[in-house]
Amino acid sequence: MTATDVRVEPIQPLTEPVASLAQYRATGGGTGLAEALSAGPEAVIAEVRAAGLRGRGGAGFQTAAKWAATRSSDGPVSVVCNAAEGGLGTFKDRFILRRNAYQVLEGLAIATVAVGARRAYIGIRGVCRVEIAALVRALDEMCAARLLGPASIRLVVGPDEYRFGEEHAMFAAADVDSSVVVNNVETLAHVPAVLRLGANGFREVGTPDSPGTTVFTLSGDVRVPGLYELPLGVPLRVLIDLFGAGTPSGRPVKAVFPGAGAAPLTGARLDVPLDYESLGAVGSALGAGGLVVYDDSTCMVAAALASCRFLATQPAGQCRACQQRDQRIATSLGRIERGEGTNGDLAVLHLGGGQRCCPPTGTATLVRGLLAEFADEFAAHVGRPCPRPRDLPTPRLADFDEDGARFSYA
Repeated sequence: MTATDVRVEPIQPLTEPVASLAQYRATGGGTGLAEALSAGPEAVIAEVRAAGLRGRGGAGFQTAAKWAATRSSDGPVSVVCNAAEGGLGTFKDRFILRRNAYQVLEGLAIATVAVGARRAYIGIRGVCRVEIAALVRALDEMCAARLLGPASIRLVVGPDEYRFGEEHAMFAAADVDSSVVVNNVETLAHVPAVLRLGANGFREVGTPDSPGTTVFTLSGDVRVPGLYELPLGVPLRVLIDLFGAGTPSGRPVKAVFPGAGAAPLTGARLDVPLDYESLGAVGSALGAGGLVVYDDSTCMVAAALASCRFLATQPAGQCRACQQRDQRIATSLGRIERGEGTNGDLAVLHLGGGQRCCPPTGTATLVRGLLAEFADEFAAHVGRPCPRPRDLPTPRLADFDEDGARFSYA
C-alpha cells in the first residue's frame, strides 16, 4: 500500500461529544465489553492481536503482546490507564476524554478482562479539571449500570509535572504493588471498536503494519490547528495542507517536530506517510501523534530551546542524565540563542546516553536531529545575535478552543 492508497477522511470524526451513557449505548457502547466477557481472555487477546492494534502513546508497541506478557506473569495483575498527557505538541488524550470518556472506560474494562486484573487505575494530572469531571461522571454512570466488568477502577489525580506520566512515577502515586500493564487513553479508546467491529473491520483503514486511525494534534505554523482523527499512513503533507490549510504566511515548512522524543522532519520530508514504519525509516517516530509545524521564518536554535527548556525542568529523577545533562543542553542552547555561545556550547549539544527513561532521550534525539539537518544554522548562531528573531512559545498545549480553532499554551 502506498501513501496515495490511504483514505484520508476520518472514519470517526471528532465532532459530536457523547454527553451521557444513554447516548453512548445508543451508538453501540458496551457491546465490546459484553463480547469480551462472553469470549474470555484468550479470545480477546487473539482478536486484538489479529487487529494489529498498536499503542498510541509512544513507540507503537503491539497491545496484544503487552497484554499477553502481563497475563502470563505470576501474582496479581493491575491495569493502568495513563491519562497524564503533558508532553510537547500533544492534546489528543485530553480531547478524547472530553468527547467520550465512556469509550475509554470500556476499553479499560476490556483490558482488565484480557489480563485477569481485579484492579484498574486511571492516572491523570490535577490540572485536567474538565477531563477529571468527565471521567467522574462516566464512572458513576457506568458503575451504576454495571457496565465496567468485575474489576474496580480508581481515579488517581497527580501533580502537573510531565514526569507524572512516566510509568514508575505513576505507579508510586497509585500505590500499585502488583504486575502492571499500562496503556494510554487513545489505545484503550480503540479497544471497544476492535471487539465490536472485529479485527477485519478495524483493519479496513490504515496500513497493514499500522492499522486503524489515530488522533493527530497539529499546532504551530498552520492556519487551522486542531485535532484530526485520520487513518495511519496519511502523508504529512496532506495533514498540513489539507486539514491544517497550510502555513498562515504561505511560507514553506522548514521543520516539523513530532513531539519531544523524535528527530524533527524537514520540509523535504513532507510526503512521508504518518505511520510507525515509514517514520522510523527516515530516522524519526510517530510518538503520540503531536506535530508542531515551523515555517522558514523560524530559527532552529530558538525552536530547539523552546522545547528543551521545558524538558530540562521535568526530570523523572531516576538518573544523572535527567539531573545534569538536559540542564547543560538547555543552558548551552540559551547562550547560543542569545548570541553568547561558544564552540564549547555546540559540543555540549552532542551529549547523549546513560538515561533510564524517555525525557532525556527525547532531548538528545531532538537536538541531535536538528544538528544533523541544520548544522550551519547552529554554527552561524555562535557568538552572533539571532538572524531570525521571533517569540516562540514552549509547545506545551494547555487547552483547545474549538470555535476559534486555537490552542493555548501552558
